[in-house]
Amino acid sequence: MGSSLPVAVFVNEHPTVQNHRVSDRSTSTQQTSGAESFTPFVELDRQMWSRLSHEIESPLNVEDVQRLKGLGDALNLDEVREVYLPLSRLLNLYIAAAGQLHRATNTFLGETTTRTPFVIGVAGSVAVGKSTTARVLRELLRRWPGTPRVDLVTTDGFLYPNAELERRGLMQRKGFPESYDRRRLLRFVSEVKSGAAEVRAPWYSHLTYDIVPGREVVVRRPDVLIVEGLNVLAPARPRSDGITGLALSDFFDFSIFVDAKTAYIRQWYVHRFQSLRTSAFADPDSYFHRYASLTDDEARETATGIWERINEPNLLRNVLPTRGRAQLVLTKDADHSIRRMLLRKT
Repeated sequence: MGSSLPVAVFVNEHPTVQNHRVSDRSTSTQQTSGAESFTPFVELDRQMWSRLSHEIESPLNVEDVQRLKGLGDALNLDEVREVYLPLSRLLNLYIAAAGQLHRATNTFLGETTTRTPFVIGVAGSVAVGKSTTARVLRELLRRWPGTPRVDLVTTDGFLYPNAELERRGLMQRKGFPESYDRRRLLRFVSEVKSGAAEVRAPWYSHLTYDIVPGREVVVRRPDVLIVEGLNVLAPARPRSDGITGLALSDFFDFSIFVDAKTAYIRQWYVHRFQSLRTSAFADPDSYFHRYASLTDDEARETATGIWERINEPNLLRNVLPTRGRAQLVLTKDADHSIRRMLLRKT
């Protein structure tokens, strides 16, 4: 096939989904009536999910996969075809439905307004592979005829600069909710969702582990904006006057949580840290260059300490509790492959 995916058409719920069992994986109240249970999610295994792409051919090749996957990820052409291609089709259907709703609103108001971007949130732990998920979705959605302009922004750019984190005593809590300029992030996504012609965000360097002065990410009315980050599904916080403000997810049209057992993520984090010694850490300009010369045992001990001191507490206290707020949960096995999907009913 060519470089584009076929135009999606609306269909009734797939019969295999209608007959598939559902199970409750969220914290929502479960009601029971006899032997029947009710849950806000439909659960599908990978085999069942893969059938929902309706045999659309993947537009990505081996080189694309190598370029898109993160260090340690098990992404391959099979996963693109069986997991991400059906997901891109689902999102294409949601985007088309949003377009129909926009036209209906214009008809009701008797106005002609420009459609605003469809915003997708991607959340999950450090080292779980959410960045790979976001990148693959960007590439696939760009191939659908209705969404050629897809931008990806990570919330790393909205971390306070290291100097400010040091001033606030937050350097050892980098990645926790309080380490982000939340107001600026909300304003950014709000302006994008409002249809602003151009919106700018700070540029973050993973090499220097800091905001880069003078560099920006510029978003100009994309068809789709993907926002990826640890805390993008966090609920709104009460303001000082007691009124609950806006949550970032209030601006999302769809949200995804990339999930795995904490023990698996810990193992992936330690392995990634060890692997980075000969790549990113080896660069003299890297913030983590001091770790490049560590032995295997020293690297394992250092990575484990960082995980236990910073990343695991953040995951358990702040990230994992937001899983039930997602519309789709992608669950990984120990080999980093996605094996189960929980899709919220609408």
